[in-house]
Amino acid sequence: MQNILIRRVEPGDLPALLAIYNHYIETTAITFDLEPKTLAQRQVWLDGFAPTGRHQCFVAVKDGEAIGWASTGEFREKAAYDGTVETSIYLKPGEAGHGLGRRLFDTLFAALRSEDVHVAIGVITLPNTPSVGLHRACGFELAGTLKQSGRKFGRFWDVGLYQKLF
Repeated sequence: MQNILIRRVEPGDLPALLAIYNHYIETTAITFDLEPKTLAQRQVWLDGFAPTGRHQCFVAVKDGEAIGWASTGEFREKAAYDGTVETSIYLKPGEAGHGLGRRLFDTLFAALRSEDVHVAIGVITLPNTPSVGLHRACGFELAGTLKQSGRKFGRFWDVGLYQKLF
């Protein structure tokens, strides 16, 4: 873990982040996206982040390559939810289980402490023991479970809603 740098996302990270995300789209139910994303689609996603504000993104870089990220985005469009953000965290296959997710979340949450964020929401497809463990270790608590609320790979999946108060 010593040779891994955590920093703000940069435009040059996008191809590696796209490959990671598309892997999860194509092979898991961790995301409910069904079709791989294009570089142009993910550029729109990247353009939504800024160095300040509620929506930020940090990447883990190993040997010059982005190997994961943690970010926040809009939870819901209604203005009353402005102090609430939804979190996302993805790691390149093989990089989980070494504390990298915790480092990414810790960096992200430290940056958000000076922003107008009151609640972070983690939306986790269940079962997903590693993600639930990471979120709990980072101070999230189960707020509820949406039963059979997403369909992917020919079956319905439960979704756990986890929240962290700032």
